[in-house]
Amino acid sequence: MKKGIHPHYQKVVFMDTNSGYQFLTRSTMGSSESIEWEDGGTYPLIKVEVSSDTHPFYTGVQKFADRGGRADRFMKKYNMERPK
Repeated sequence: MKKGIHPHYQKVVFMDTNSGYQFLTRSTMGSSESIEWEDGGTYPLIKVEVSSDTHPFYTGVQKFADRGGRADRFMKKYNMERPK
């Protein structure tokens, strides 16, 4: 393989922000945040909104609270009311 053209492949921790579920794997992604893992090592922390722990396809049920639809979240974000 040519040197200097491949991304850095390292161990990272992914954390599901909805459930707190964490897992250690390898990735080319990096992060400015880090976390100490069970083995005593410190690894980059990458936060994701959905993982196999909360995705309905894997769990069979929706685990996180109803956050509303896209329109509802938009309205809430910009402090708007839905038209009647």
